[in-house]
Amino acid sequence: MPRRGLILQTRSHWLLLGLALLCSLVLFLYLLECAPQTDGNASLPGIVGENYGKEYYQALLQEQEEHYQTRATSLKRQIAQLKQELQEMSEKMRSLQERKNVGANGIGYQGNKEQVPSDLLEFLHSQIDKAEVSIGAKLPSEYGVIPFESFTLMKVFQLEMGLTRHPEEKPVRKDKRDELVEVIEAGLEVINNPDEDDEQEDEDGPLGEKLIFNENDFIEGYYRTERDKGTQYELFFKKADLMEYRHVTLFRPFGPLMKVKSEMIDITRSIINIIVPLAERTEAFAQFMQNFRDVCIHQDKRIHLTVVYFGKEGLSKVKSILESVTRFTKRILAFGEILALE
Repeated sequence: MPRRGLILQTRSHWLLLGLALLCSLVLFLYLLECAPQTDGNASLPGIVGENYGKEYYQALLQEQEEHYQTRATSLKRQIAQLKQELQEMSEKMRSLQERKNVGANGIGYQGNKEQVPSDLLEFLHSQIDKAEVSIGAKLPSEYGVIPFESFTLMKVFQLEMGLTRHPEEKPVRKDKRDELVEVIEAGLEVINNPDEDDEQEDEDGPLGEKLIFNENDFIEGYYRTERDKGTQYELFFKKADLMEYRHVTLFRPFGPLMKVKSEMIDITRSIINIIVPLAERTEAFAQFMQNFRDVCIHQDKRIHLTVVYFGKEGLSKVKSILESVTRFTKRILAFGEILALE
C-alpha cells in the first residue's frame, strides 16, 4: 500500500512538471506572435547576412550621392543664369538712367549707349536752346523763316522744288530714307517706353492690354534744318480706333566743328583750266580775251584756256583772236585750244 502511494506521488510530480513546460512553451509562442515586427531586410546573423546589408547600404549611399550631385549641378546652372539676367538688367537700368539724364534737358532719343562727355552734352543742350524748338526767334524779314518739309512713310514733299516741278519725291533717296526711318523708330521708342516725366498717360486697348504703336500708326511728319544748330522733327501718330493723336518732337543737334586735317598745298606747279562755251558772240569774246590777257596771263601764267564753239559761223574769227593772243604771249605754250562742235 505505501509503495503504491509513492508511485502515484512520483507520477503527479512528472505531470506537474509537464504542465509547467507546456505553459512555458505556450507563453513563449505567444510572445513570439505578439512581439512587434522589426524594419529592415531581416538580415540573418552570420557571414551571409552581413554581406547583404553592406551592399544594400553602399548602393543606397551611392544613389543619394548621385541625386545630390545632380541637384547641385542644377542649382549652379540656375545661379549662373540668374547672375547673367541680373547683369543684363543692371546694364538696361544703367542705359535707361543715362538716356533719362541725357533727355532731361530736351535731347530725347539717343541711339548709342556710350557715355557722352559733359562738355559735349553742354554744347548739344545749348544747340537746342538756340534753335527755334520751343521758343521762336526774332527775324529781320520773312526771308529769314526756315520752312518745314513734310514726309510720310513713302514720300517726301520738298518746298525747294517749287511749283514748276513736282514737289513729291518718290522714291525717296536712300540717305534721306534711312534718316527718316531712324527718326520714326526713335518716335515709336519714346511713345512705347515713355519716361516718368513725359506728359502722357498710359492707355489701354479695348481688351485692357497696353497700347503699342508701330510704324503703320505713323501719319505724317515735318522737319526743318537750321544749318548751324540742327534738325527739328515733328512726328504725329494715331491709332485707327482712337480719337486722338500722339505728337513727338525730336531734335538732332549738330555737333561742334572738329579738325580732320591741316596740310600745306604747293600751287607753284598747279594748272588752272578754264572752259568757255561760245556761239557767234565774237565781239564779246574779243573783249573777254583782252581782260583775260590783262588779268590772267600777265599775273599768273599757269592758265590753260579751252574754248568750246558751237556752230561754224564766226569760227575763223575766234581762231584769229586766239592766235593774236598766243603771238602776244609767246612764253605760254599750248595756251589756246579750241574745240568746234557741229
